[in-house]
Amino acid sequence: MNLHDQVKLYEPYNEQEQKDRELILRAMGTSVDVLTRNNEILHFTASAFVFNCARTHALMVYHNIYQSWSWAGGHADGEPDLLKVAQQEVIEETGVSKVNVLTEQIISLDILPVIGHVKNGSYVAPHLHLNATYVFEVADDESLHAKLDENSAVGWIQVDELAEKCAEQHMVPLYEKIIQKVKELEL
Repeated sequence: MNLHDQVKLYEPYNEQEQKDRELILRAMGTSVDVLTRNNEILHFTASAFVFNCARTHALMVYHNIYQSWSWAGGHADGEPDLLKVAQQEVIEETGVSKVNVLTEQIISLDILPVIGHVKNGSYVAPHLHLNATYVFEVADDESLHAKLDENSAVGWIQVDELAEKCAEQHMVPLYEKIIQKVKELEL
């Protein structure tokens, strides 16, 4: 199924997702090149929320730019298969070799604001990420290795401690929403 249809058929979990889905569909219909960073105002990203088998811990990376524990994820960079993007980002950013997809469906659909920042010596202006999140499972005993050009650490964090560990407090409700949805769907 193509990305437009995935977004169109996505069943919003709450009012925020309903509005974000509506705006993402509008952006897909009116904006140019939303699959690449050539569109410096808004573009697609894919994120991975990774659980251990017991669903007690989340595999997180310590993001160098934001100085915060965060999920793995990245830009679509022209790839319309956002599940593939999210899975590749988990492997690249955490060093794990085996990543199990819990569902091929988008678990969370969100518009995420990005503040202006410097990356690789160049200024990146504020913009929006049209973000699709997927959920995965990784065994606790997988070997972990940070992708040092983006992250300074990778590790398992108890899901009930994410609010304490995440310096980006605007992300905490999003993480909590995903944890709740996974429980409700019994994934």
